[in-house]
Amino acid sequence: MEILVLLKQTFDTEAKVTVKDGRVVDDDVTLVINPYDEYAVEEALKIREAVGGTVTVFSVGPARVDEALRRALAMGADEAVAIEPPADADEYVTASLLAAWAKDRKFDLILAGNVSVDTGAGQTALRVAEALGLPHVAAALKIEIAGNTATVHRDAEGDTEIVTVPLPALITAQQGLNEPRYPSVPGIMKAKRKQIARLSPADLGVDVAPKTAVTSVYQAEQNRLNKMIAGTPEEQARELVRLLRNEAKVV
Repeated sequence: MEILVLLKQTFDTEAKVTVKDGRVVDDDVTLVINPYDEYAVEEALKIREAVGGTVTVFSVGPARVDEALRRALAMGADEAVAIEPPADADEYVTASLLAAWAKDRKFDLILAGNVSVDTGAGQTALRVAEALGLPHVAAALKIEIAGNTATVHRDAEGDTEIVTVPLPALITAQQGLNEPRYPSVPGIMKAKRKQIARLSPADLGVDVAPKTAVTSVYQAEQNRLNKMIAGTPEEQARELVRLLRNEAKVV
């Protein structure tokens, strides 16, 4: 089975996000594989171990994205591809680049993270599926492959929905799908020797304009304040109503 995995490099979830001169400062920030994409990489490796085949990870990002791709290679992925993005790339442009590369590949399954922890948009993978004309299932908690069919148990707002789709298809991974493995020392050494193919939009014949534009980026001025209300239940209720009316002005 030929499996492709969409991968994005994001800030570590423990990183402190700061904004300066209208942009998010990423100097000296720890960058990692988007955690949801890491579930997708792990699931691809598990499927390959069960039925054979190859796992290729591909990403749109600057030169530093190679770090995330090499971690996926160290986990066990077979190949890695990086696509250099235009300066103003949005989800539409990113998806167009990814789809342009994938359309000339022979594959049975594309896996991706359900969302990215930085923007949380959840658009890119589904845009790729639409561009390639693939059926897609979001928020997978369990994936079973049988022949040319995938049965997916997916998160449905706290419940579980079971969906069956023909392959090839695109499936996005939800937290709980698996527990990503740590790269082994031999895996890390092997990943260092592997070549990462790097392409440009021109190489893919893609010249598209973004559909959105960022007009401003700013830091929140004040965090939400918690206020504890003392007294009896009756006194607390009266004080709560007063605060909602006079301070929050919502009643």
